[in-house]
Amino acid sequence: MAKLNYVEGDYREALNTYTRVGLDDLPLMAVPPYRLRMIAEAYATKGLCLEKLPISSSTSNLHVDREQDVITCYEKAGDIALLYLQEIERVILTNIQNRSPKPGPAPHDQELGFFLETGLQRAHVLYFKNGNLTRGVGRFRELLRAVETRTTQNLRMTIARQLAEILLRGMCEQSYWNPLEDPPCQSPLDDPLRKGANTKTYTLSRKARVYSGENIFCPQENTEEALLLLLISESMANRDAVLSRIPEHRSDRLISLQSASVVYDLLTIALGRRGQYEMLSECLERAMKFAFEEFHLWYQFALSLMAAGKSARAVKVLRECIRLKPDDATIPLLAAKLCMGSLHWLEEAEKFAKTVVDAGEKTSEFKAKGYLALGLAYSLQATDASLRGMQEVLQRKALLAFQRAHSLSPTDHQAAFYLALQLAISRQIPEALGYVRQALQLQGDDVNSLHLLALLLSAQKHYHDALNIIDMALSEYPENFILLFSKVKLESLCRGPDEALLTCKHMLQIWKSCYNLTNPSDSGRGSSLLDRTIADRRQLNTITLPDFSDPETVSDSSSSSSLSRTESPLHLFVSSHLHSHPKPDTFVWPPAAQSFSDPGPRQEHSLCNSPDVYFHGFPSLFSVSSVHATSVAASRVEQALSEVASSLQSSAPKQGPLHPWMTLAQIWLHAAEVYIGIGKPAEATACTQEAANLFPMSHNVLYMRGQVAELRGNLEEALRWYEEALSISPTHVKSMQRLALILHQLGRYSLAEKILRDAVQVNSTAHEVWNGLGEVLQAQGNDAAATECFLTALELEASSPAVPFTIIPRVL
Repeated sequence: MAKLNYVEGDYREALNTYTRVGLDDLPLMAVPPYRLRMIAEAYATKGLCLEKLPISSSTSNLHVDREQDVITCYEKAGDIALLYLQEIERVILTNIQNRSPKPGPAPHDQELGFFLETGLQRAHVLYFKNGNLTRGVGRFRELLRAVETRTTQNLRMTIARQLAEILLRGMCEQSYWNPLEDPPCQSPLDDPLRKGANTKTYTLSRKARVYSGENIFCPQENTEEALLLLLISESMANRDAVLSRIPEHRSDRLISLQSASVVYDLLTIALGRRGQYEMLSECLERAMKFAFEEFHLWYQFALSLMAAGKSARAVKVLRECIRLKPDDATIPLLAAKLCMGSLHWLEEAEKFAKTVVDAGEKTSEFKAKGYLALGLAYSLQATDASLRGMQEVLQRKALLAFQRAHSLSPTDHQAAFYLALQLAISRQIPEALGYVRQALQLQGDDVNSLHLLALLLSAQKHYHDALNIIDMALSEYPENFILLFSKVKLESLCRGPDEALLTCKHMLQIWKSCYNLTNPSDSGRGSSLLDRTIADRRQLNTITLPDFSDPETVSDSSSSSSLSRTESPLHLFVSSHLHSHPKPDTFVWPPAAQSFSDPGPRQEHSLCNSPDVYFHGFPSLFSVSSVHATSVAASRVEQALSEVASSLQSSAPKQGPLHPWMTLAQIWLHAAEVYIGIGKPAEATACTQEAANLFPMSHNVLYMRGQVAELRGNLEEALRWYEEALSISPTHVKSMQRLALILHQLGRYSLAEKILRDAVQVNSTAHEVWNGLGEVLQAQGNDAAATECFLTALELEASSPAVPFTIIPRVL
């Protein structure tokens, strides 16, 4: 009768009916399930009636009391509804087990109905509406802790998703309390003007069963609870997915897809906060059965694969995204970025870049980026090309593409920077200086532009000015190892080996402060190696050693700080160089720095700045390992050999990501080179051994061993080390040059000439190689050809930087 009054709109009469029957006094113990349903629906109806009736007085206390009465009715309705559903399912299961002939409703025939669903879902809505998030979250947890029934499965998925969203977006770690604790009396989540307790104001004589036991998992923080809820929701969404493509199921399929998409979006937020991209990609891979012609899920999957370091799969998924959304230029640019990174699929990167360039007016705002990507692809291909003619063709294409990008977007500092870098690689130093100044005027705190400016100044033999630029840049980017590596070389040229060794020691201190990694085989002897030739210096703490892990889990250490263009001393210093030519300085080669040749001209990635580089093996002395087509395979073999060799040396497993150990080994090799320059083979051997403990089969370590053997005068041993280095990396120019030099000294001119000509094909700008080739030709009596080689070497040396320009990363 009261329900009929509610339907007719006679809310007061419905409330009078419930008062006459004594709704609050009706027993819940030992009653059949249908009566429990009637009582639950009665409380829900009473709550609906109270919401509809106007309050006779405007007193705020009466308003609050009415709201509390409404919420209490809905809470009682929900609690009794859960009890009813548990009881009816128990009866059905008992009948099935007893094979009772009495007909009973099948489990799938049970439906909540309007009043029961209102009772279950209305209370927490009112809590959130009134600003009481604490009780709203508590009500969600009460519903989820109740023993599940078949009827409430969809409701539980909805509630779990809503609670997860609240935990992620509306609750911080400080305001979180776990589900088994009592809620706080006062919480920053709640409306400060609201008064009232955060606990229930009623008790029922009979309660719904809840999950309990000693082995129940209880989350301890908001992200953990949200992730648990979302994984449960995802499992339920996958189980109930509607996959049929027939027209009759279209509506159900869209509802199923929308529900799953919301869950996966929230999973992206939760797992992204914790950096769990591997797990996120696995979750989104399960969503692919929903994802036919659904761009959003495909794109989320591609981004998760990128973040998880699965670049090859990410490119394949991005291809599908391009098919689904061909007018979005950001997708092929993203694919090109991946191809130019760890994958080194330069032809594929070129194709993706051309799709942006050729897209027409639909993506005109991205055309400059398209040309930038195309120029980078050509530039990297030129670095890989083994024939000088092909190198020159690709370099011209790269230059044209960068010029086009710069003309389309003259305010883009990246376009000006890469144009300057390409000009520098082509040894057009004055033109490169002009464009790098433009890049710095547009973005005065760009670390790569600052580094390029320093290298260009060193190419003009203004070493002191170059070192000043590096020092000022390091004041803003103190943990950028690539700048520090360049500083070591410049200090060897300007200030002597002692200052360079101090910088190496400083890098070890920075490394130790940045990475908290240990190795059980650490000898603890690293600190004394650099202190032997430095008087009155404090001993460095023990340096911990090595390991391999996922090569793409690397953080960018070059972007740790920002500059103010108007107040930064670095900006003021650089500005002075943008408008005036640096004065030539008087330079004297210190005896410690004369023995080393061109430091690896074929490398293109930064040790610190580009995580993709570590996939290709161990970096060279002053730049990262070449990703030349043959070097990619060689460096992977090198990694495998290093792992085998390391396992033979020590049974202790290595721990941690690859990036820190690459950096540490690089530091030791820089120190070894400085010691070689000052004629200290014992210290150089010790530093090289520290690097060998990390990467025993690295061609750079083998090359350094050859340098030490040369310093000791043991040419046969040096010859063996260089040959082993070239067996790992056949295009390592420095090993080729030193090997040919020894063969020349041994009188094996033909073989030395062959190796040097191969080295020239690999890198035509290495002046040491041209000089060595001239010496070999002169020894063979070919004076005319030798003269040409010497002239070429002189011309190249006049524009040769302290470290190769390709040390600066070329990434989109």
